[in-house]
Amino acid sequence: MANHFTRHGLMCIIAALFIFLPIDGYSQTEGGLKCLVLDAGHGGRDSGCLSKDKKYSEKNIVLSVVLKLGKMIEDEHPDVKVVYTRKKDVFIPLAERADIANRNKADLFISVHVNANPSPVPRGSETFTMGTHVSDRNFEVSKRENAVIKMEDDYSTKYEGFNPDSPESYIIFSLLQNAYSEQSIKFAKFIQDEYAKGPVKHGRGVKQAGFLVLWRTTMPSVLTEIGFLSNLDDLKILVTEEGQRKIARRLADAFTRYKDDYESRNTLDNGPAEPNNEPKDIEQMPKVKEQEVKPNQEPEVKTKEPEVKPQQNPEPREKDKIEQVDKFYAIQIMAVNKKLASNAPDLKGRRDARFIYQDGRYKYYLGNYKNREAAAKDLPKVRKSFKGAFVIVVREGVIYSK
Repeated sequence: MANHFTRHGLMCIIAALFIFLPIDGYSQTEGGLKCLVLDAGHGGRDSGCLSKDKKYSEKNIVLSVVLKLGKMIEDEHPDVKVVYTRKKDVFIPLAERADIANRNKADLFISVHVNANPSPVPRGSETFTMGTHVSDRNFEVSKRENAVIKMEDDYSTKYEGFNPDSPESYIIFSLLQNAYSEQSIKFAKFIQDEYAKGPVKHGRGVKQAGFLVLWRTTMPSVLTEIGFLSNLDDLKILVTEEGQRKIARRLADAFTRYKDDYESRNTLDNGPAEPNNEPKDIEQMPKVKEQEVKPNQEPEVKTKEPEVKPQQNPEPREKDKIEQVDKFYAIQIMAVNKKLASNAPDLKGRRDARFIYQDGRYKYYLGNYKNREAAAKDLPKVRKSFKGAFVIVVREGVIYSK
């Protein structure tokens, strides 16, 4: 494959990868954190990093850590379903690892890896979230981890021409951003805080880089490098059962912190209950309070409030009536499988965001514009917070792209 793309080739890659843009998220909904996916990096014919004497491999070390971590979480959080991308020494394609998390509607994804460097000096742990690399070092790490796709059959077609060695390929990560970056960064910070307790005490911080496995996931996700096989001090810890157990303990404690924080923000009374299976209103309105009627007393007749019959949606507010009847334009910011809490971090403080339940998803939008030009004028400002935002037209409560 050529080292550089033509402009046409690059645009084809971007257009194709938009298909996999993680718009339909599952996390940050009201309720608890219910599903965690643990990914032991590499496996099978992909050994990952090797120690200088070739005696120890990344694939075996991270599998041992992940199995210990999963057991801890299963024992300490029986309400959490733990799913593993692999539990033995097998090769799993990068796309399949993300697909496992997406199919299970996971609330969190953790990919565990071990680092290496031509120099024996670098040491310590670091945790990555999805983003654009800001240093040559971060690019080298993402290039190494993404290179595993070369072991997959027909990877050029499967990944729409993505070349892990070409800087031009990574342009897509500056155009498309994982929808859960804030939550991912928070969890990554929890991990690095816990790592500081040892056994690998040297922390290299939270970083961003373009990892395919993180970009394709539709939930908060991190890739954590637990130490360097190329550094003798780290190696002595990474290859022992006790060292692996302590690292798993740090990750388990970070998970508990994240879960507690997650549930404290998402189990509050943030509005009306879940709608019926096929709600037709743009947003759920407060229920009409039933009138108290004392014995032998006729109920007061309120002529201004319409009767709300069972199994029907309440009458929309006056301003919503206009939107439901007339055509208007808006800016769609996301579509998710579950209704978000009104203060969910995904909404980035936009309490004016409304949703339309359509095609099995809650499609959130901003604004009420008379024409497409007016909406398009505000689109760049909205995209500063919501990278994948686009203009829509709403006719009688149904979203259309044109």
